[in-house]
This record gives sequence, structure tokens and C-alpha cells, in this order.
Amino acid sequence: MKRLTLFVLCAVAALAAWAQGETRETPLRPVLASYTLSVGSARVTDTYLTPLTYTGWHTGVGYTRMQASRWAPERWTAMLDTRLWVEKVENPPRTAAMWSAGIRAEWGMVRRWALPCGLTLAAGPALGIDAGAVYNARNGNNPVGARAAVTANLTGFASYALHIRRLPVTFIYRPSLPVIGTFFSPEYGELYYEIYLGNRRGLMHPAWWGSRFGLDNTLTADINLGTTSVRIGYEGRILSTKTNHIVTRNISHCLTIGVSGLWLPLSGRRTHARTINPCR
Repeated sequence: MKRLTLFVLCAVAALAAWAQGETRETPLRPVLASYTLSVGSARVTDTYLTPLTYTGWHTGVGYTRMQASRWAPERWTAMLDTRLWVEKVENPPRTAAMWSAGIRAEWGMVRRWALPCGLTLAAGPALGIDAGAVYNARNGNNPVGARAAVTANLTGFASYALHIRRLPVTFIYRPSLPVIGTFFSPEYGELYYEIYLGNRRGLMHPAWWGSRFGLDNTLTADINLGTTSVRIGYEGRILSTKTNHIVTRNISHCLTIGVSGLWLPLSGRRTHARTINPCR
């Protein structure tokens, strides 16, 4: 019995020492998160609702999250980007308005390459989800056009850190390019009421650059003010689809402003290892 007790105590001590050693060797993986507000111009075309191109304003909110991966923190970064937006646009004579709203989210894993002079490049695959609707009260039979897509994207970023006088500033450029997937579109002139009655054939279409082209760009500067940074920059989007003789285009250019910062997860506050910035 004494031998068994001694063995158990030694095993527990060895396990505790191993766990402590692992904790010390595990690097801290802080989360680089940002909350932003975007305001700018919009240009919307949807021939399902009207042959005219409408122009107006765009506003939206966004949340981004970047963190070094658990299994290869020195080389890979997990990225999440979500956007919620609303637009109001008008026809050329300014006699009719059209509203559009939507949400999009993208999650990806990118490979980082640290280059000299504070420059970091990253690229990798991502999964994107895009959904929304356009409303035009003038189109009495069918006033709403729905949009939905699931795509495999190419994404990444380029970051450059420098000091403007004594103020640390990090510039981050992030593109996202859908490559392949599927998206929703009814037939030309098909009523949504017909879809409701059961006419659901041919609603989903393959998404590739010939039928659905999209490109999201963000260029921001994080001005470090201590534990939190002020984020200011540009956000632009181009989305164009063509199927079933229906053409849609959505182009927006926005000024974006918000806050960002590196926050440690609660589980990481007890470690005493190196800290890995997910964008450097």
C-alpha cells in the first residue's frame, strides 16, 4: 500500500511538472480584434427589379478577428471577418428609392511570411457566406430581390509597421476574392410566389468569375494609443452577377473608422512565454 501511494504521488508530481513545462513553452496567442463603422457611396443595379442603375449611400458595421493558430502559431493565422450593411439608393431622376441590406461573413486560415523592414505577407483559403435583399416599392409584382451565396475564397493580408514620430502605426491591406461556389437566382420574371408554390428548380447556380465576380478590399491604419488603437481607412466592394438574363451589380466605396487592439484570452494570462502577434 505504501509503494502504491508513493507511486501515485510520483506520477502526480511528474504530470504537474510536465504540464508546467508545457505551459511555459506554449506561446501567448492574443486576439487582434476590431469594431468599425463604414459610411460612403453605393451604386446598385438589379435588372430583376429595374433596368436602371440606382446611386446613393452605404453604411455598415464590421467585426474582424485575427489570432495565431494553435497548431502552428509561428506561421498560420485564423481570420474572421463579418459585415452588416444597409444602403439607400435612388434612380437618376431622384423619383424612386431602393433599399438593400445584407450580411456577409468570411472565415479563413492564412500562411504568414515575415519579411524585413516590418513587412508581413499572408495568403490562404477561406469560406464565405453572403446573404441579403433589395427592395423596390415601384416594382409591384415582385418588389424584393433576394441574394445568397456560399463561396470558397482566396484571402490574405499585407501589414507594415512603422513609427510616425513616436507614434506606432500599423497599415493593413486585406483583399478577399471569391473563386468558386454557388449562389441563388430566380428565373427572369419568375415570381417568388411561384417559388413558394413549389417551382424550385434551377434556383442555385455555380459561382465562378464568369457568373459571379466579387472583390472586397480594406486598407486601414491602426494608430496605437496604448492598449487600444484607432483604426481608420478605406473599405470597397465590387460584386457582379449574371445568370438567367438577370444582371446585378453592387459597388461601394466607404470611409471606415473604429477601434482595434490586442486582447489576451483568459486562459493565456497565466502563461509566461513569448507573445505572437497574428499579423506580424
